[in-house]
Amino acid sequence: MFIQTESMPDPNRMKFFPGKSVSKDFTPREFQINEENAASPLATRLFEIGGLSTVTLYEDCVMITKYDDKEWQTLKPMILGAIMDHYVSGEPVLRGQDDNSDSEFAIEDKPEDESVINNIKEILESRIKPAADQMGGEVNYKGYKDGIVYVEFIGPTTALTQGMGNILGHYVNEVTAVRDFRDAIPKPGLDSEEAKEVLKVLEEKINPSVAGHGGHVTLIDLKDDIAFIRLEGGCQGCGMADATLKNGIEVEIKGAVPTITSVLDVTDHAEGLNPYYSPN
Repeated sequence: MFIQTESMPDPNRMKFFPGKSVSKDFTPREFQINEENAASPLATRLFEIGGLSTVTLYEDCVMITKYDDKEWQTLKPMILGAIMDHYVSGEPVLRGQDDNSDSEFAIEDKPEDESVINNIKEILESRIKPAADQMGGEVNYKGYKDGIVYVEFIGPTTALTQGMGNILGHYVNEVTAVRDFRDAIPKPGLDSEEAKEVLKVLEEKINPSVAGHGGHVTLIDLKDDIAFIRLEGGCQGCGMADATLKNGIEVEIKGAVPTITSVLDVTDHAEGLNPYYSPN
């Protein structure tokens, strides 16, 4: 088995072409280090190497993002070995590839919004996707409802969220915000009383504090007494993110909600393009 590689404009990203089908449904699938990756035995195997922040599965290749402090010279042989071992094992790249991965995304476009949606798609194609492509990623339209555009971010493109909102809002007056479509997938944990208390802490204490440098903290889910959060804006890629989490966010959340045993950051910090502070 001969696996080809291709460097990307972002030195932390590289594509691996195994010469075999990867994502059979032709839809890119991105997995992050702190997320549940059981759906992809290949992603699980790759993350076991260490030093990788995201694994994105395309039709014919695997795009991998490493952390800044890791070197391809060290990682590349292990990645090649892991991909080869996976295909030799006979395991699927994705479990249940025939399943619709977006089946829980319940937002459907309404006929009366057709004109607005067409304008949104036109702006995405002409102004947003070229920028995403230069970053080595993608932005795909998923849905529109009540002024909110739901998209799929592939690669480092989450950094475009605020700019996308500004551009779409300028050209399409009905648009008020842009969100990751995964945030719209129902999560029972977010309806709990504990989650409401965590949200209150974020809204009243944490976010006003980090807003000074363009940061924002979002509660992604609450499961098994663990709060999953994502650091956004100036907090993504910030050199002080870990200290902010452990000494600030986690302390505040646990203090307000004693039943929370852990606070986990699911942010892809390797993709932060404009960190507020990075230590020498």
